[in-house]
Amino acid sequence: MKKKVLKYLGIMVFIIGISSAFAQTPPPPNGGDTGNGGTTPVGGGAPIGSGIVAMMLMSAAYVASKLSTEKK
Repeated sequence: MKKKVLKYLGIMVFIIGISSAFAQTPPPPNGGDTGNGGTTPVGGGAPIGSGIVAMMLMSAAYVASKLSTEKK
């Protein structure tokens, strides 16, 4: 019973993590107006999407390895 609960809990955490990885970015400060006719990039425009995907894949691999060793 405990294994089933942990399995479903892990799946739910994984799904919630994936859904939050695709969240929208907040709007630029001051309505995006810098006074020069351009918009201000939030966070300097640094891409973090591939880092989140890598972290999610590594955590899924870790959970899978833990579940496989627990079955043995």
